[in-house]
Amino acid sequence: MTRGNQRELARQKHAKKQTDMNKGKRNDDGLSAAARKQRDAEIMQQKQKKANEKKDSKAK
Repeated sequence: MTRGNQRELARQKHAKKQTDMNKGKRNDDGLSAAARKQRDAEIMQQKQKKANEKKDSKAK
């Protein structure tokens, strides 16, 4: 009559389902689309600048 194992398996299955559903979704950070676009553009510019500096240092 004990169903402990069944319950535990159901909990694990549900937890996996929840993580799979949340995978790939962005967290809502409270920014508007324009603000998010601006923030992402700044991040990409910084990454590009860093990559160019690394590339220039290897070229020398």
